Formats: sequence, structure tokens, C-alpha cells
Amino acid sequence: MIPRHRAGGTGLLVDFSLSEEQVLLRESVAKYIAENGSVGRHRSLLSCEPGFDRAAWKLFAELGWLALPFSEDDGGLGGKATDLMIICEALGRGLVREPFLHTAICCGGLIAAAGDAAQRALYLPAIMGGNAPWAFAFAEGASGYDLTAIGSTASPGKGGVQISGDKIAVLNGHVAQHLIVTALTDPGDPQSLGLFLVDGNAPGVRREHFTALDGSHGANIRFDQVELPAGSSLGRPGAVLATVYRVLDRVIVAMGAEALGAMQVLLDATVDYAKTREQFGQPRGKFQALQHRMAEMYLKQEEMRSLLLNAAIQLDDESEGAAAACAALKVKLAEAGRLISHEAVQLHGGIGMTDELIVGHLLKRLLLLSKLYGDEDYYLQRYMELQAA
Repeated sequence: MIPRHRAGGTGLLVDFSLSEEQVLLRESVAKYIAENGSVGRHRSLLSCEPGFDRAAWKLFAELGWLALPFSEDDGGLGGKATDLMIICEALGRGLVREPFLHTAICCGGLIAAAGDAAQRALYLPAIMGGNAPWAFAFAEGASGYDLTAIGSTASPGKGGVQISGDKIAVLNGHVAQHLIVTALTDPGDPQSLGLFLVDGNAPGVRREHFTALDGSHGANIRFDQVELPAGSSLGRPGAVLATVYRVLDRVIVAMGAEALGAMQVLLDATVDYAKTREQFGQPRGKFQALQHRMAEMYLKQEEMRSLLLNAAIQLDDESEGAAAACAALKVKLAEAGRLISHEAVQLHGGIGMTDELIVGHLLKRLLLLSKLYGDEDYYLQRYMELQAA
């Protein structure tokens, strides 16, 4: 993304133009969504075991989308946060089920940020090739959103490390060939937080399948004295938490972009419905009260767009305020997503939550995104702490 500043009037106008490569990326994803993004496809994938189309996942790899988040040194395309914003907004418009967020951006990001050269060379090509689904196992029943308030432990094992503990709500965990698991090497000491690479089919890994509110599939996973070979830990001792937060900031930009795409679909669908649905002999869109409500939806969407652009550009610039910008974006995702999705359902009337209409499905997806990795209250508190620091 190329920020261009132009003086005008009494202030400074800012024109954020896409580069030629970004325009091509946007057109590529938009074409795929036009041909494949539909509520019918979404509903059909809800009932299948993986919850996504494996052939489509391989196509993502062939199109280069799975290589986008990774540096050229690691064999990727060197995409920035603004590039991820473009692709994820388009995927959000199509309610795409494939685990781009969980595998490529989150787990791939953790390996790229914390892995050594050997780990990156071993795992990243498979992710970029669409060969290996991954999942991040971090949440526990009593931890809330605190990444360090966990009971999972990593102790010395036969050949390296032994992992024990229970993780909940591991999205994509039901089919993940590999897992990245958080555990404490010194129980009770948050500073001992570690990241560990675990084979999803290793002895002692037990999965219980679940389906999330939006239809996403995952697993609650128990690790019962799972033996890991040497070289299974990611990152430097004492630096893991900072690394995870840095990667999650990039994940938040991706989630924010997906949410923005979903919000645009909800707004467009609501406006179109108001133009065609008649009440008292005229289109509902002519009623001023409903116009005001749709205008509020538009304003919230534009607030979301502004905070998304700010967070993505600050990440790309490695600004000191990037973490706070991402925290603010996560708060706005929850607030704007709630208002826009609720208004869309209400203004559609009784059909708003029917299974045949995309509106109700997008409401559920926005609700999940608002809670994933931390809810509105959690990130508001994080924002205030970062600002104070």
C-alpha cells in the first residue's frame, strides 16, 4: 500500500492507493469469491468432516496465497500486513471456510517469528504448499484470555520434552497434522511460557471434536505425557509471550479485514432488501427511521475501515504504536460487528436468521471473531495498558 499525502483546504488529505501488485491480488481473490463464495457452499461445508474444501486449499497454494505471509528468505512472497488485509477482506465477503487464518497466518507466523532456520525450512514449505493443516492450542478452561494462566506443563522427557495438559476450543484442531502448544516449563511461573511443536497423531494426543457457533470445526485436546523429540520448542526462553503477541497483532489485522468484508456484505444486503421490500405500499428504504439505522451501519463500517488501515500500516512501518493500534482494532471489530450484524438481522425481519440467507451466518462469524484470542473488554484493557506504557 502506497500512502500519498496531498495538501488541500485547511488540512491534509491522505490517499491510500494500492500498488499494482496489490490490485492484481485483490482482483485474483475477488474472482475466486465471485465464483465460489456463496451461502450454499458455506452450508454444504458445515456438515463435512474437515469443515473446508481440501481441493480449494490446494488451489490457494497454487495461487500463491499461502506463501503471501512469509518472507522471501523462507521461500514466501514477502507479503506485508496491508497485503494480508486485502486478501482477508475478500475472503470475508465470501464467508470462506478454508483455514487461512489458523494455518498460514497464526501458526505459520509463529514458526516464522520464533522458529530457527531448521524449523522454518522443515515446516514452512509444507504450509505454503497446502500440504499440512495446523492449529494453535493455547486456551484452557480456567485461563480466560490470559495466555500465561495455564496448567499445561513441559517437563524433561525421554528424548526431549514431555507435554501434559488440556486445551479447549482449538479451531482446526480436529484435522491438524501439527499443533503449536503453549505450556509452562516451570509451573506457576508465567515467564516460563514456552511454545512446542507437537505431532497431531503422536501417542498421548486425544481429541474431542466440536463445532463452534459459526460452524467452524475444532477439537478439545488432551496431552497425556506426550513425548516430543529434541528441537520441538519454538523461541527463546523468556521471549515467547512477546513473540506470541507480535504474531497475534498480525492475526488481528487479518481478522479485522475478514470482519470488514463481512460487514460490507451485511450492509449491502440490508440496503438492497430495504429497496425491494414494501411496507404500507412503498419500499421500506423510504422510511427515515430505517435510513438513519442504515446510515449508522455505514458509519460503523467506515470507522472499522479506518482503524484497520491504521493498524496494518503501523505494523508494516514497525511503529511503536502498532500493538495499541491492533488492540483498538480488535475492540472496534467487536463493537461494529455487533451493531452491524444485529441491525442487519432486525431490518431483514423474520428471514434474517434463516439458514438460507447469508445474514445470520455472517452474524455468527462476526461473533466468533470478536471473541477469538480476546474479547472486547480484554483488548480495551490491553489498549489502555499499552497507551499508559
